[in-house]
Amino acid sequence: MWGRFYWGTKGGEVGIVVVFAWLSSEERHLKPYLDLYYSLGWSSLVCHADFLTLFFPEKATSLADSILKELVKEIKTRTLPIVFAAFSGGPKGCMYKVIQLIEGKCAGQLSKDEYRSVGDCLCGQIYDSTPVDFTSDLGTRFVLHPSVLKMSSPPRVVSWMAKAFASGLDALFINRFEAQRADYWQTLYSSANFGPITIFCSEDDKLAPYSVVSNFAQRLQEQGADVNLVKWNSSPHVGHYKYHPDEYEAAVTQLLRKAAVVFANRRQHNGVSDMNNTSNPTPESVYDHHRTAESSNASLRRLAIDSTPTTDPGNNYSLPSSMEYHENQVIEKAELFHTNNVPSIGARGVLGQILYDVCVAENIEGWDLNPVAPFNGQHVLRNKHGAFNPVKCILRSRL
Repeated sequence: MWGRFYWGTKGGEVGIVVVFAWLSSEERHLKPYLDLYYSLGWSSLVCHADFLTLFFPEKATSLADSILKELVKEIKTRTLPIVFAAFSGGPKGCMYKVIQLIEGKCAGQLSKDEYRSVGDCLCGQIYDSTPVDFTSDLGTRFVLHPSVLKMSSPPRVVSWMAKAFASGLDALFINRFEAQRADYWQTLYSSANFGPITIFCSEDDKLAPYSVVSNFAQRLQEQGADVNLVKWNSSPHVGHYKYHPDEYEAAVTQLLRKAAVVFANRRQHNGVSDMNNTSNPTPESVYDHHRTAESSNASLRRLAIDSTPTTDPGNNYSLPSSMEYHENQVIEKAELFHTNNVPSIGARGVLGQILYDVCVAENIEGWDLNPVAPFNGQHVLRNKHGAFNPVKCILRSRL
């Protein structure tokens, strides 16, 4: 297997980010990204592909299959949303083969159901300084780039050796390069339906030109993908987070929240209840809709009980607006029932007396307190003397 993978962080309660690192990157280079994901509740599985996996797809397939085995083992324990985060040459080094295995476009060692289980959890993608166009001189440009070579300008000997190596690859694989390039781009385009996508790029990035990246984003949008293109006028290759931390963190937070909501909606559509799945803590944002319903019910209860204005701040309820992914605020969880400071039911005025007589029974001694068939999970009370007759109550109130 040409490459390696390992768990960068584990124990995230929300989901898993699979990081496809750039060439020559080390663990210390990826630590800020892993810390960011973990602070948002996401674990990280890191993949480092070797240089030659760019040119030998069968080696990339072997590495991709090993990563999928690890993910299958993890989601069998806890079903969590998965997001792919690719940097620079990461999509070509391994990620596109992972997508092909999930889609069943190439053979692997796992069953189709196991690959499909990972695909069902894949809910978003992050592209940082990528995708790069796969041409025959890609290896030369990678080797000579400062982010890989770790020096501003390469020595002439290194430059000459890299160009000679690229020429040798051209002579050996000239007929395969274009076929691999077409396969690579077609696979990336086919991933538009997995979930929201965030792309980080720069206008002065020579290795991942803005024209290539923007065209990729446009093609995804034409296929109906939710794409967020974050662009800077000047920012180094795979250095966006270092030089633009606030914008970068906000965009990643937004993407991960969207992915969590997509995952929850997908499971609900498939008939799986997250509320009953104790092994998969649902993200806080997913419960915003439940908070809205609870607050609405509480407001209606207070309005029906007492229409008199009150200055008690605990009785002022407002319905939260629809959840937006860019918000970083935390909404306190509303209680379903409030027993403290509940105004007593009383009759005020003639109209109040009429409503009081209609709604409040004079004698409850004949009521059967044994629960009957529940309605929507709540038990109802039954009157032994017969069904409730509102006409009698109204006539009695007139008297």
